[in-house]
Amino acid sequence: MTSAIPEPPSSTPPLWPYCGHDATQEHPFGCYGIRVPGHTACLAHLDEADCGAYLATLAPGADIDHRSTPFTEDLLARLLDALRDPTTEHPRIGPARFDGASFTGPARFDETTFTHFASFDGATFTHAASFDRVTFAGLAAFNQTTFTYSVWFDGATFTGAAAFGRATFTGDAHFRGASFTGAVQFPGATFTRDVTFTAARFEAAQWLGPLVCGGAVKLDHAVFEAPVTMMIAARALSVRRTRWAPSAALRLRYAEVDLAGAVMEYPVTVAGEPVPFTGTGEVPLSEEVLAGRDAGVRVRNISGVDAAHLALTDVDLSECRFVGAVHLDQLRMDGRTTFARPPIGWHRRGLMPLRWSRRRTLAEEHHWRAATVRQPAPGRELSAHEWQPGPHHPDLSPTPGPETLAALYRQLRKALEDGKNEPGAADFYYGECEMRRHDRTGTPWAERALLTTYWAVSGYGLRASRALASLAAAMIVTVAVIMLWGLPTQAPKTETTGRQVAAGQTLALTTDTPDPVNPTGPWGERVTTERFEKALRVMINSVIFRSSGQDLTTAGTYTEMTSRLAEPALLGLAVLAVRSRVKR
Repeated sequence: MTSAIPEPPSSTPPLWPYCGHDATQEHPFGCYGIRVPGHTACLAHLDEADCGAYLATLAPGADIDHRSTPFTEDLLARLLDALRDPTTEHPRIGPARFDGASFTGPARFDETTFTHFASFDGATFTHAASFDRVTFAGLAAFNQTTFTYSVWFDGATFTGAAAFGRATFTGDAHFRGASFTGAVQFPGATFTRDVTFTAARFEAAQWLGPLVCGGAVKLDHAVFEAPVTMMIAARALSVRRTRWAPSAALRLRYAEVDLAGAVMEYPVTVAGEPVPFTGTGEVPLSEEVLAGRDAGVRVRNISGVDAAHLALTDVDLSECRFVGAVHLDQLRMDGRTTFARPPIGWHRRGLMPLRWSRRRTLAEEHHWRAATVRQPAPGRELSAHEWQPGPHHPDLSPTPGPETLAALYRQLRKALEDGKNEPGAADFYYGECEMRRHDRTGTPWAERALLTTYWAVSGYGLRASRALASLAAAMIVTVAVIMLWGLPTQAPKTETTGRQVAAGQTLALTTDTPDPVNPTGPWGERVTTERFEKALRVMINSVIFRSSGQDLTTAGTYTEMTSRLAEPALLGLAVLAVRSRVKR
């Protein structure tokens, strides 16, 4: 019976009595496989008679030691058949050592029971490996194991500790429905493709990672029954409907995170990690499988989450869906948490060119605004000058309207205010007012008209430049109206009238000021330096609630009254806008 010799791990022989078969000048020690008791060769290099005799001595529950032995698919099947329990028809093995073994064909351990420890440290699987519904009653050690193809641990039960330190998974890894009763260790593990823990149960796991995954880490419907810290660098992390009974800390890099429907009974923190994770000896883990990607963390969905127990730190929320989450007013957002921005550049509303105000926006507002305009041609790449449409997926709810978005902005504003982030909360107040202004079903037209005016003159009391521009425009209008129509042609002069009486009689005099005479004549005659100076004095006094004392025409009087109400209010809005950006 022959088999390919595995690449020796070093230039020194192993510590156990080894086979030495097929030694060459390049491989002076030959096969490293441990000798079968009573023989001078490993199981792979026994002749057929000796191999059959050895397998006949095995019984269910026997101890086996086949370190560094090369296994073909047929040889492994014969070994497991020799250990098959006739009552269950499944292999049952006692202490098992496959350290450094190589499996050159498909390795099927399905439904095997390891009643003691099972060690595959340093083993190599060059084809698919299956451990479906396997029971590990003791330690399951896969440290530095290499899985070249996909591997399945679906429905496996790990009663003892499960150790996958520095293991390498080149294909997909599946742990669907697996149960981990003891500790779970993946320090330094590398997954080139996806790793799936869907519906897995972690009863005592305190650490998951640090690990690197070039694909997605899927923990949908998984259950964690002990406080856990996850250190994961992956392209994506899906924890849809995952349940954390205790607290959890998710320290992540690169990942796009989907938290939809996750159940949190205690605080759960999702944080972006600024530097690579370290493995043994504090050496940074290689992130080559993620090369070229942004190391930042992007949360895509928290729909259905009770945000009262959720804290987000240093994450990107620019494409996050908030609709369906509850207690958003208690969501904690710390560090550099970013949101989407409106389109850049100018757009036209009617005949008036406008520019979108720079602020934090929700992805749902992008989706709603994009849905209200003409859809882009299929396949056309959207630019930064356009609102971004939402993804089209059957699992996603319809695009929310302004009434729903206003509620989202209101709750997130309160969350930031409670966190003493007043400048950040100001943007969400702007978004709330915008959605109320556009809500034609839930907001009365009079309120929408008032909000439109509030938006136009001061950006809802949050845009100092707009308020100052409105104030400047009002002041210019005041000066112009006063100068053209408000100041009389000549200042009225007091006139005293009476009748001459005889000596000794009482003299009665009447003093009267005639009404100001409205200016007439060409406008050019009204625009003079003297009239401008008087109009300017009237306007300046109006800004500070003072009467100018100037004699004015009827038009001028009403203009002064109006400016004494409007201009101080605009000045106050400008001060309020500055205050909202610097308030501590």
